[in-house]
Amino acid sequence: MAEFKSSAIDSGIIEGVATQAFDVVVIGGGPAGMAAALAAHKAGAHVAIVEREQHLGGILRQCIHPGFGLSHFKQELTGPEYAQRFIDQVRATDIALFLNSMVIGIDSGEPTEDTAVHTVTLMSPAGMLQLTGRAVVLAMGCRERTRSEIKIPGSRPAGVFTAGLAQRYINIENLKPGSRAVILGSGDIGLIMARRCTLEGISVEGVYELMPYANGLRRNVKNCLDDFGIPLHLSTTVTRVIGHDRVEAVEVSQVDERLAPIPGTERIVPCDTLLLSVGLIPENELSVAAGVELDPRTRGAVVDQSLQTGVPGIFACGNVLHVHDLADNVTCESERAGAAAAAYALGGGADAEAGAPGAGCQLTVSPAGIAGYALPGRITAVALTKLNFRVRRPVDAARVRILADGEELFTGKVRAFKPSVMESFPLPAKVIQRILDLGVSEIVLSVDPAEEA
Repeated sequence: MAEFKSSAIDSGIIEGVATQAFDVVVIGGGPAGMAAALAAHKAGAHVAIVEREQHLGGILRQCIHPGFGLSHFKQELTGPEYAQRFIDQVRATDIALFLNSMVIGIDSGEPTEDTAVHTVTLMSPAGMLQLTGRAVVLAMGCRERTRSEIKIPGSRPAGVFTAGLAQRYINIENLKPGSRAVILGSGDIGLIMARRCTLEGISVEGVYELMPYANGLRRNVKNCLDDFGIPLHLSTTVTRVIGHDRVEAVEVSQVDERLAPIPGTERIVPCDTLLLSVGLIPENELSVAAGVELDPRTRGAVVDQSLQTGVPGIFACGNVLHVHDLADNVTCESERAGAAAAAYALGGGADAEAGAPGAGCQLTVSPAGIAGYALPGRITAVALTKLNFRVRRPVDAARVRILADGEELFTGKVRAFKPSVMESFPLPAKVIQRILDLGVSEIVLSVDPAEEA
């Protein structure tokens, strides 16, 4: 992608390609992209959505299970129902839709008063097109980690799928991926597919999880495994795939505290299908090509409190920024990004909604303790800022602390934390101002067990 940008876009090969101008261009037509586009449109911006599929809705189209909309719409919806509400809202506006279109590059020029800053080049069956916009919102979602990325040994037969691909086969393509399945990983997609496979007549031999705790939401463990009598094997992983043309069995082994397989604990589980639910990775190839800095912890963009990346006018939201556990949270975050992008494009500045930038306010935010990451990674305005984070392991009693130069400035209540739940912590404007008064440039969000805090 980056190579195409340098060899084709920069060399002028696509000169003369038709161009359309917008205030805000949103890349991605899933729940994040639609929420961002609607918020930008509500703020008065002229908006376009670019989506590589033929339909809006993103991953929600195949998520036919309930559990969506509980916080945003105050009622329980399925994924397609949740998506359709936003699709109807989008189609009731003049938001331009470019469906079945693949973005192949984002070119950022120098900001000027009269011309757009960013050029989004896309390809569709109708040919190549360029969209210009003062602001771009990245909402490309995430992809699943595959077998090759977790390096499972063994042969390479048919029958190894990511859980999301199997979900698409069953729910959209009406195809049955197998008859006897083993699921590796207890992420929410894996748990939901354990139930879905059972309902479709596929025998689920068990769910195997490398960690000593389930990685999915507690409600999914209960509704998808406990209610259907599907066993969950913790501290256990697949160590070999067995089969020639088709999967015939998998070897599973228990692991020690360092997550290494324990010799002598191997056993063979007959099956014809292995479903992998072993993590999600933000889809950031376009972001890197556009010059956006990524956080190695989240593998998403480094953003400030308005969700603007280090490239002026480019914003990120949803699962391309960090992996969420609830679509409702994606919607809330993306609405903030869309409103900030519109404010930037229309000349109000990205911090118009967040508050006035402080004099020399440029704070970096780092995680500590059992916090796996902290977002946003930068604070550029003296205003109430919501810090999002996840813990690396479950803990029954811990507290969040905000530290600056070793001094504790703010602390939360002692409570339980789980890796499956994305947490948020409000940082008041007065605390940010106090940090600035100290003359430091970095703050630390630390989650510490109560006995250590």
